[in-house]
This record gives sequence, C-alpha cells and structure tokens, in this order.
Amino acid sequence: MRILIVEDERHLAEALGQIMTEQKYQVDLVFDGAEGLDYALSGQYDAVLLDVMLPKMDGFEVARQLREAHISSPILMLTARDDVQDKISGLDCGADDYMTKPFDPGELLARVRALTRRQGEVVGNSITIGDLTLRLDARCLECGEDMVRLGFKEFEVMRLLMGGSPAVIPKEEIISRVWGLESEAEDNNVEVYISFLRKKLAFLHSSVVISTIRKVGYFVGGD
Repeated sequence: MRILIVEDERHLAEALGQIMTEQKYQVDLVFDGAEGLDYALSGQYDAVLLDVMLPKMDGFEVARQLREAHISSPILMLTARDDVQDKISGLDCGADDYMTKPFDPGELLARVRALTRRQGEVVGNSITIGDLTLRLDARCLECGEDMVRLGFKEFEVMRLLMGGSPAVIPKEEIISRVWGLESEAEDNNVEVYISFLRKKLAFLHSSVVISTIRKVGYFVGGD
C-alpha cells in the first residue's frame, strides 16, 4: 500500500514515514499543502495523512479540492488543535478521520488500517472474487484448499486489480502505484508480473482470470 504524508514539521514527517515504512507501506513525504495536493491528485494513494496547518494551502482546502476532483483516497487529518469545530470543519471538507497531536503510533496505525480496509471490496483482511481470495495479512492467494504465496510486487499488483474489480486498471496506474512516480519501470515490467500471476491462478485452478484490454490495461473477473 502507498501512503502520502503531508506535514510541514520535517522531523515529525520523517518519524511518521519511518513508522509506515516499518509496516511495509510505501511512503511519499511532502511538506506544504500545494505540493501535497499535486501528489494526492494522482489518485495513487491508499491513504493520505494530512496536517491541518500547512504553508501555501491548509489541510482543509487540500481535502476539499481532492473531493471536488473525485479523489477517493481516505484522508486522516492530523492537527495540534483539538477544537471540536476544527474537527467538524475537517470532516465536512472530506476527511475520513481526525487525530489530535500528540498521538500514539499504535493508534495511528490502527486508524490507517481501518481506513484502508474500506477501499475496494475489502472485507476484514481479504478480498474475494469468485472462488479466489487474496489474504492481505498473509500475502497469499487461496482457491478452495489450495494456497500460493505472492512476492511483494505480485501482491501489490493483485491487490490493486482485485480491489478495483470490475474496473479496468490502466498500466500507467499500476506502474505509479506499485513502482512509484519516480520509478523507471515500463509496460513490460507490468506484463512480466501479470504473467507470473496468471501462472499462479492456473496453478490454483481458479475460475478467476486476469484479462487484457489492449492498449488500456487489465481487469480481474470470474464466476
């Protein structure tokens, strides 16, 4: 999963980034509201940790513009202000949750997990389509009594495809969300991992297939 942290206190931003990285999240850090909005508008993030008091553009305005642009990434607002009206303003602007600084890292991680579980068609720690289940905690695919473990990028590609089903996921989105905006990965990198995943689906004898829409992307479907 990919997390965007928008926080102008660099030491705090880096500490948050370390906490998320230790939990195997991919993390991008930005330090002002305008840049945070630019990054978040890519739509590639599974969650956005957004400070309220930011230079160039405050967190309320960032959240409002993201929702106006139909970006559905969950937003967890972070602030040193605990005024109830601020919390109401943040939620009304489109935030999904609100935490007051200082906060416990364990609670922060629990809230991030809760927010990201709501994305796609995730129930608990799994995504199921037809006879196929992707276990998010164990990073494996299950079909009936059979199971196969996935490598890190295999898991991220499959989670993106299954979480977005039945929508077609463009190759460009797969590259940006799995490899990152600054990556030099190309279409053939995606094709290689799609091939790996198709072989694992065949091994499991699943009715679910990864289909290709030529020059567009991929989608997952099954009986």
